[in-house]
Amino acid sequence: MNIHEHQAKAILKKYGAVVPDGIFSTSVDDLVKKAKSLITDKYVLKAQIHAGGRGKAGGVKILNTIEELEVSAKELLGKKLITHQTGPEGREVKRLYVEVSSNIEKEFYLSCLVDRASSKIAFISSDQGGMDIEEVAAKTPDKIITTKVDFKDEISEEDCNKIINIFSLNGSAKIEAINLIKSIYKMFISTDANMVEINPLILTKEEKIICLDAKVNFDDNALFRHPEILELRDLNEEDPAEIEASKYDLAYIKLDGSIGCMVNGAGLAMATMDIIKLYGEEPANFLDVGGGASKEKVSAAFKIILSDKNVKGILINIFGGIMRCDVLAQGVVDAAKEININVPLVVRLAGTNFKEGKEILDNSGLKLISAENLDDAAKKIVGAIK
Repeated sequence: MNIHEHQAKAILKKYGAVVPDGIFSTSVDDLVKKAKSLITDKYVLKAQIHAGGRGKAGGVKILNTIEELEVSAKELLGKKLITHQTGPEGREVKRLYVEVSSNIEKEFYLSCLVDRASSKIAFISSDQGGMDIEEVAAKTPDKIITTKVDFKDEISEEDCNKIINIFSLNGSAKIEAINLIKSIYKMFISTDANMVEINPLILTKEEKIICLDAKVNFDDNALFRHPEILELRDLNEEDPAEIEASKYDLAYIKLDGSIGCMVNGAGLAMATMDIIKLYGEEPANFLDVGGGASKEKVSAAFKIILSDKNVKGILINIFGGIMRCDVLAQGVVDAAKEININVPLVVRLAGTNFKEGKEILDNSGLKLISAENLDDAAKKIVGAIK
């Protein structure tokens, strides 16, 4: 689960990180009223959306007076920002954040995330802050260091020094940077975060280390342990279809293709999408119905897939392990009879009771296409939509 910058900074501050003083609001009048309490030479106005690249898209403005702040806030609130992460449709700005300005001496990059390959926490640091880290990695990989840390209650002083070594800090600034690493580490393991990114992390002219921007993502599967974090969820920033899918415990991610996929198991879903691409088409979604695909769940999956106007056909690929193919087939038939499916539908079943499942589909009276295997299914759905 993603959260907004102002929320991320509030959590980081709770664990000891230094962030600029700031306020947020969903209305201009309230924003201006709150901003008057900030002690600053200039106001930094930031659009709050779940996407990077806000600055280049006009979503960050530095303003000299409260009057300028009010004018810019009126222009920004309700505006659609288009960045490299929003796609061409953009994202509407529904909340604004104002913080005090900082006297920047240097900008750094700092992030930490779960490294599943090594089962460790990976800290990534660079002295090239304020830029896309992907661009830095491509052009100057020597400017990035990765430090992998074991999961423990506390991070060691030695690891902290390795992480900040590329910053070339001295004195009080170095001490502050080490304390920041400790704060981020504590916050990371205490909240079940997946990723924390500070870009830029700055050294001010006053020798202070400050988190000037912050992104945090949390493990969805651990949110039941953190109701206070779940309360920060902003449904306005999520795809409506993905919100609907979560109500039925469906793992759904919208993509840009034309073939809707309904599969049980994440690995099989990835293989299904790969073979669709192999035969020249693009998947419209990732959708894992899980092991217990009831009629209600299958019906919801159909509705979610068909809510995408780009879908020209649907491929159902089920391997019956825990889930019996005949039960799934009956769920597909019942759901399909309730929903007007006006696109080609290809079904491939394998595993437990697949013969019984195939018989249910063949005798259903539905206009569906049965496939013998995954390769056959991909060929048939690609051919059916042409």
